[in-house]
Formats: sequence, structure tokens, C-alpha cells
Amino acid sequence: MREYDTIAAAATAMSISGIGIIRISGSKAFSVMEKLFRPYNKEKNMKEQPSYTVHYGRIVDGDETLDEVLVLLMKGPHSYTAEDTVEIDCHGGRLVMQRILEAVLKQGVRPAEPGEFTKRAFLNGRIDLSQAEAVMDLIQSRNKMALKSSVAQLQGSVRQKIEELRSEILYETAFLEAALDDPEHISLEGYQDKLFSKTQKIISEIEKLLASSENGRMLKEGIKTVILGKPNAGKSSLLNVLLGEERAIVTEIEGTTRDVLEEQLQLGELSLSLLDTAGIRETKDLVEQIGVERARKQAGDADLILYVADSSRSLDESDEEILDLLKGKKALVLLNKSDLAPVITPEMMKERTEHPVLMISAKEEQGIRELEDTIRSLFFQGEIDFNDEVLITNLRQKMALQNADTSLRMVLESIQNGMPEDFYTIDLTDAYQALGSILGEEMGEDLINEIFGKFCMGK
Repeated sequence: MREYDTIAAAATAMSISGIGIIRISGSKAFSVMEKLFRPYNKEKNMKEQPSYTVHYGRIVDGDETLDEVLVLLMKGPHSYTAEDTVEIDCHGGRLVMQRILEAVLKQGVRPAEPGEFTKRAFLNGRIDLSQAEAVMDLIQSRNKMALKSSVAQLQGSVRQKIEELRSEILYETAFLEAALDDPEHISLEGYQDKLFSKTQKIISEIEKLLASSENGRMLKEGIKTVILGKPNAGKSSLLNVLLGEERAIVTEIEGTTRDVLEEQLQLGELSLSLLDTAGIRETKDLVEQIGVERARKQAGDADLILYVADSSRSLDESDEEILDLLKGKKALVLLNKSDLAPVITPEMMKERTEHPVLMISAKEEQGIRELEDTIRSLFFQGEIDFNDEVLITNLRQKMALQNADTSLRMVLESIQNGMPEDFYTIDLTDAYQALGSILGEEMGEDLINEIFGKFCMGK
């Protein structure tokens, strides 16, 4: 346990609400309550009360009563921060919460920095860095699947997998160093083949985790879904139908959409970041040209492209360009305006593209349910079992895995090239340390501060 000064912050928003929470953590937490809290059972002494107990009374500032409250006591190390912690449950409201927080700070307590409570939990060893990052992911979860993934990581799914891999690397490193120190009693004959096979197995496990990072990113941030098509194909109408509101302007005038319009859509257990773009065509209008270029760029970065084609009009050069943009991407071809006499049929379009083709009518809201089901099947076949599958959800963890993968591949290369055994230990140690950085081992103070600085205040 480390000794820190005592901190306090509002753990809920300072706004009109049923309840507000002021959190205090540190060695002075209970003594602060002795000065500010007046329990209705006057025989109570806060420092003598058991952990995990709730007490009813009032918060005072001198002779003035600020509010009637409930006070929750949690003694370290069995608290969120692993320090003595007090939570004051008061009535919600900016003024009352502000007054109580000010009264606490007068007692020599300082305001907490963003994420400092979770940072202390990490520094005190109650959670590792992957679990700390899962706290932020949990708060920011946009859908059920992201929530399940964050809870699994908070419960140690990533830590457990990383510790398993590190344990295997550590065993081989220790064996090598022992053999090099005592060659008379420990033979390395035939060991290279064994190490080669073992290293390949570990690399395979790391590659599985790296492969999960794309699904993890989409769960966390949402599937970046770009709607492409020619002017007046019905892109903005589709956006409005999916959102259930008139978010984009829809007119018969071509080129109405000039810039990228982004909205969030909850699709069952998935989140989509929907981007409506300018219609792709050749134009002399400078502003529209900029919009078309932005549409092309967004298509290149998309997780999913919804290509909206007007089924009542023949394909032209603009459609051909869009079909080229779909190559190598996850995409759906949507033949819109199915309520009109068709010029293009699904059979005709399937001859031009390998992507699924659906008939829809944004105006009549036909085919929308089938579209939603198809999007789900494109990304997740059935439910992801979070009891078995570990998802990597942030770039820092992904980069650490890539560094470990590189070091282990250097071990394979050294074995193949017949290099001395001490070369193996250098790269095995590098891989061990790279994986350890996922859990927060050997992390610089600046990086730790940067990670927790992204947290909200009071967490």
C-alpha cells in the first residue's frame, strides 16, 4: 500500500437529480467525517464503525446544516481505491453538492484529478491496467455487447490470458538461463526444436488476440458505416428511416447533401456510426466537389459501406466508380425505390458485384428489417461468448501485443539461424515485458497520467 494525500470529488453529476454522491478517499477520510457528519445516533464514532456500513445523519459546516445524508464507510484495503473511503449520499442538486464538497475540502482534502480514484486502485495493486481501462470502457459502453466485453475485462479476462502467456515465456526464459549458468547439469541438446514449437504456439495465441482487436474496436466505438450513392439515390432518406427521425434534408434537388453527416444508431446489440455522404458524381460546383472527395475518403476508412442505388435508373460511370470503391470492403448493395418500376434487378446487380444485394424502399420503409439482420450477420455470426473469447478493445493493448509478437518471431529467426542460446533469452525477455505493459508493469508516470487523465471526474 502506498500513502497518498486525501482526495475528494463529486462522483455524480452536479445537476438536479434524486441523489448526489461525494466521494472521499485517503487516510483522513474518516477523520473528516468526524468533523462534518452528525449521526442521529449520537453514540456513534465513525472510526469505530465496521466497514461496509451505512449511517444516517446530517452534514454540517460549522453551525450550519447543509443536508440530511447517508454516509457509506469502506475501510481499506477492501474498497475501490484500497484506501479508507467514504461516500456521502446527499440530495441531488448543484448547490447542495457544491456546498458539501467545499466543506470537505476545507478539512485539508484536495480535489481529485480526473480518474484519480481508479488510478489509486491501480497503483495500490487492487486492479491491473487492463482492468482500469475496462472501467472507462464500461462507462462509455454504447451497446450490450460492448458492456459484456467491458465487464469480462473488468473481471480479469485479459489479465488471465496475458498472465498465462507470460508464465509460459517466463518458464522457457528461466530454463535457458539456468542451463547457460550450469551447462554441466542442464543439457540444451534438442531444446531448440522444443522452444521453436512452444514459441509458435504462443505466437498463435497472440495472433488470436490481435485478430480480436478489430471486433473489439467496433464494439467499443461502433461500426463505421458509410452510405454511398449517386445524388438522389435515397441515401439521406435511408439515414432518416434508420434513425427514426428527419435528421437529413431530403429534396428532389440533386446535390442537396454537401458534407458528411454523422449520427449514432443502436442496432440491437450493435452500435453503428452512420455517415451520410454527398452523392458521388462529376460536378463543377466547388463545394460539392469537396463533399464528393470527403465521401470517397470516408469510404476508404469504413468498416461497412451501404451502397444505395436507384433501381429505377440505369447504372452509369458514377455507379461504376462506387462499385470499385466496394472492392475489398464489407459492403451491402441496396437497390432503393423498389416501389417504382425497376430498371435494375438484384440478378443484374449480382453479376457486377460479390456483395449481398437487397431490395429496399426507404420511402415506404420496406426491406429495412432485412437490412438490419444482414448487417448483424456480416459482423457477428451468432452471439459472442464472452466467457471464452477475450477481446482487445484499445490501441495501447494492441501495440503491446504487436511488440511481443515481433520479439517472439525474432526468437524463431534466431533458432533457424543457429544463433547462440543467449540471443533467445533477450527476445523472450522483451516479449515478457511487452505483455507486462498491458497489465501496467514498468509503465512510465507520464503514460499512466495520460491514460487516467481521459477518465471522468470522480472516477
